[in-house]
Amino acid sequence: MNLLSTIQIVIFFLGTILLVYISRKSLLNFQVHGFYRFFVFEFTLILLLLNIPHWFDYPFTLQQIVSWILLFISLLLLVQSLYFFKKYGDTKQRGDNEANFEFENTISLIQEGIYKYIRHPMYGSLLFLALGAMFKNISIISVSLTAAAIIFIVLTAKIEEKENINFFGSDYKSYMKRTKMFVPLII
Repeated sequence: MNLLSTIQIVIFFLGTILLVYISRKSLLNFQVHGFYRFFVFEFTLILLLLNIPHWFDYPFTLQQIVSWILLFISLLLLVQSLYFFKKYGDTKQRGDNEANFEFENTISLIQEGIYKYIRHPMYGSLLFLALGAMFKNISIISVSLTAAAIIFIVLTAKIEEKENINFFGSDYKSYMKRTKMFVPLII
């Protein structure tokens, strides 16, 4: 085993311990979106660690260019979503889901900026991150991990939408009709 493999294994275990710790409330309840989000994070962590040695291989090939574009979109979605989440989210303890991270407990339905077009830009960011990481080194393992991550991203979003319908009611149902789930005009 070489040094890189050892570092990857150590980061995997430390990352998993951290993810279990921050998801501990959600992991006790498979009916909340955080339960499924844990697996998104875990599959994405594995994917990133497996493909990190290939991050800069053949930098000007079409595969690497596509990868960097997907990773840039991931970052853009994350920054946009966090900005509008903080600006319009009006975070308070809602009481409807104690397993949520504190910042998730918004009492205002955000419909500005990126949220005007997609309901789940943070999950969209994770989707593009997984795809971008997969393109760094396309293999059966990386495609399988990406597929698993995408399945759990969709499950996470679907469960969260049920939670949002329960809290926001018909306003959220109306919002769902006007927006896409992850990618404007497409998904």
